[in-house]
Amino acid sequence: MRHGKKFNHLGRTASHRKAMLSNMATSLILHKRISTTLAKAKELRKYVEPLITRAKEDTTHNRRIAFSYLQSKEGIKALFGEVAEKVAARNGGYTRIIKTGFRLGDNAEMCIIEIVDFNELMLKDAKPAKKTTRRSRRGSGKAADSSDAETEAPAAKAEGESTDDKKEEKSED
Repeated sequence: MRHGKKFNHLGRTASHRKAMLSNMATSLILHKRISTTLAKAKELRKYVEPLITRAKEDTTHNRRIAFSYLQSKEGIKALFGEVAEKVAARNGGYTRIIKTGFRLGDNAEMCIIEIVDFNELMLKDAKPAKKTTRRSRRGSGKAADSSDAETEAPAAKAEGESTDDKKEEKSED
């Protein structure tokens, strides 16, 4: 029986799985977006998000722990540099998985995993959507009074012109 054994081995030995996740995490940090299978992306998310959380506090200890996972000096520089700056205000959820369909050869479900704050297309869409002002259902008194005054003024002018025209007609007769 396999009760309580949730770990996805991804069809690999422990050393192969560790090396693969390390390489994928380095690629994700350096390129900000990679394409992979859904199962690998879900495991990569569990692997890389704690590293990004550690990178928010730049200490020697955190750098050494991250290096033990990534085994890449360039990856560590990028992680503690630009990635940590972008996600400093975020409390979690540093990665996004977007499903892209199925692979032709073996019909494996493919996806793109990316670091959230580096997708310029989604950032542009998200910024205009935020609106801080609220509108009430009832109109304010000033706006309603000014619109009423504007509608009454042309009506009064029209009436005034018509009475003047009538007076001129009477005087001509």
